[in-house]
Amino acid sequence: MAYVTLRDGEEGEILLKRFQTQMQRSGILRELRNRRFFRSKGEQLRLDRQRSLRRLRRRRVKR
Repeated sequence: MAYVTLRDGEEGEILLKRFQTQMQRSGILRELRNRRFFRSKGEQLRLDRQRSLRRLRRRRVKR
């Protein structure tokens, strides 16, 4: 669970921004989106392979 503590003299907006970045880094929201609907293991493997290929293609293009 991600949590932040209020620092001395810190505004609410900055505190919220720190919380949001910590949530992004922890991957909680990404996992929640992935678990929204059930996926079989085969389907998850297929999606993971597709993501991997996309990532590799993007790396090749950047070179």
